[in-house]
Parts: sequence; C-alpha cells; structure tokens
Amino acid sequence: QVQLVESGGGLVQTGGSLRLSCTGSGRTFSSVTMGWFRQAPGKEREFVAAIRWSGGMSYYGDSVKGRFWISRDNAKNTVWLQMNSLKPEDTAIYYCAGGLRIRANVDNEYEYWGQGIQVTVSS
Repeated sequence: QVQLVESGGGLVQTGGSLRLSCTGSGRTFSSVTMGWFRQAPGKEREFVAAIRWSGGMSYYGDSVKGRFWISRDNAKNTVWLQMNSLKPEDTAIYYCAGGLRIRANVDNEYEYWGQGIQVTVSS
C-alpha cells in the first residue's frame, strides 16, 4: 500500500521553473515505479515522466524531453519533477502515480495516484 501527496505547484511565468514533489508512505515505496502524468481541461491524460525503483532508468514524454527531469530518493520516500523552460502548454493538473511491474508510460497500469496539483504557466 502506498499513499502519495503532491506539493510545489503554482503559477509561474513562461520560461520559469518549478519543482514538484511527491511524498509517499507505505512499506513498499522503494519498490514502486513512480511516474508523473498531466491533464488539461478537455484533453486526455498525458505521460510526462517516470523512474524505476532503483533510479537507474528514466523515461520522458516527447513534449518534455530536455526540459523536465525526474529523480527520487527512496530514503526520503520522495520523487521530484524538476520543470524548466516552462511554456503555457505545460499548464495542467499534474498527478503523481506509482505501480509495481508496469510499463512506465501506460497510465491504466499504475496502481496508486495522488490527488493532483495545479501548474499554471502564464503567457
């Protein structure tokens, strides 16, 4: 069992940076693949980034490659999403998710979800 809580969202200007944090609880956190997804009103949920339990393999959606960076510290039960060079099209609700033995970019295979946090990039 894993519970996830996101923090760090808010309003930022185009070109700025934000760092989202996701803190988990539960004895299996260190074995869980962690991912970030986002969803804007009227649009489908989009894969953003994911990282395996060991931290040795990371994956990124095409729209954020080179701008976003995912990392984790299992000792702190925390995963971060560093977002740089933000654009208005990055505006969405961002969700932290986790799962065991899953494909990193397939949302319906994830087992645990945070409540979501708003990121707004002004133009």
